[in-house]
Amino acid sequence: MHPTPTTTSATRVLARELASVPPGERATLAGWIHRRRVLASVTFLVLRDRSGLAQVVVKDGETIEQLAGLPEETVVEVTGTVSANDAAPGGAELVGPAITALTEPALAPPTELWRPSFAAGLPTHLDHAAVTLRHPRHRAAWQLASASMRGFRSALGALEFTEIATPKLVGTATESGANVFTVDYFGRTAYLAQSPQLYKQMLVGVFERVFEVGPVFRAEPHDTVRHLAQYTSLDAELGFVRDHRDVLAVLREAISGMVEAIRAYAADAAALLGVELPEVPAEFPVIHFRDALARVGAVPEEPDLSPAHERALSEWAKAAYGSDFLAVEGYPMAKRPFYTHPQPDDERWSNSFDLLFRGLELTTGGQRLHRPSDYAAAMERTGTDPSVLGGYLDAFAHGMPPHGGFAIGLERWVGRLTGAENIREVTLFPRDLHRLEP
Repeated sequence: MHPTPTTTSATRVLARELASVPPGERATLAGWIHRRRVLASVTFLVLRDRSGLAQVVVKDGETIEQLAGLPEETVVEVTGTVSANDAAPGGAELVGPAITALTEPALAPPTELWRPSFAAGLPTHLDHAAVTLRHPRHRAAWQLASASMRGFRSALGALEFTEIATPKLVGTATESGANVFTVDYFGRTAYLAQSPQLYKQMLVGVFERVFEVGPVFRAEPHDTVRHLAQYTSLDAELGFVRDHRDVLAVLREAISGMVEAIRAYAADAAALLGVELPEVPAEFPVIHFRDALARVGAVPEEPDLSPAHERALSEWAKAAYGSDFLAVEGYPMAKRPFYTHPQPDDERWSNSFDLLFRGLELTTGGQRLHRPSDYAAAMERTGTDPSVLGGYLDAFAHGMPPHGGFAIGLERWVGRLTGAENIREVTLFPRDLHRLEP
């Protein structure tokens, strides 16, 4: 058994804090060996921690020999004297170091993580994600996601939303269709939740305004660059709305909060990836579905927008409004779930919307039905058995306000920010048709 290494009495500083330590004082860093550069009489150790990179200058022969036996990705603690150096990361470095290995020498990673660009292909990254996610560019992508979740929570919290946690094992499918994963639930058939939709609607009757950040599961047999079998959904639902435009206004606040959180908490990550953050307009430009079809030259009977239509409409919104966002409202009722509220003056259309962001659908939302008689009619129209939705329908029988909500796909949002060609590039451990590991 190897004894567990202990840290020195010196207080650890992070790489980004090293320049704030006065030159000549002692400081301790701890992290991973990111790179070693061996020259004739000196070796440079670049150490990586959660805050970034720091440089350590090694001239002592015994320490150089010790470092030669510590490969990249070995976890170490380094204590030395702070020295100003404009050429070093952050403008400071450690000299005269003492190095303590906190682990056994690390195995070589599947690709050189110190290179500025990730050299290996996507399959290599996904097969070895526990290690390759350490690459600064992969870490940065999820730092954008983390900041976005933080901003989403903050923005809705400021609007008096209550954060909820709903079941991911459910007894009935949330949406129509067969795209559900079945689970053996103590001898009964259960499903992984396609969304928190039914539960967040029920909880509007409790809290009025609710949101959730959590996984959703879609057993869709799509093997494309934009689909996952599990992704992170940012959901919200609010009561006492006049129509879907009130929902769209709250969505605008949520996205604005996400962008501002990236500026506040992940600016370095955005800069590393060359992300151009969008300006969120005071109101999203809106076009009706029928007018959107006409603008892209589609036939009026088209039930949905194709990816090419979405791209063309986004280009038009950018040219006409200077906006990276465009809300398309009034999708045909035939293409929307049974709980969708129709457009009052023409029930062919719905009080729902998709929000396009830089050429791709980012969000679906709208107004929901809230009267029990409307649900009874919807059940009959869609051939849905009311008994399978008993708990859900019970909430409406006991009084529910006019309400609506939306859902944002987190990985899709980050993918559009970074310009990723494949959504798996910005997902920690993607699940799709072929992948259950790691």
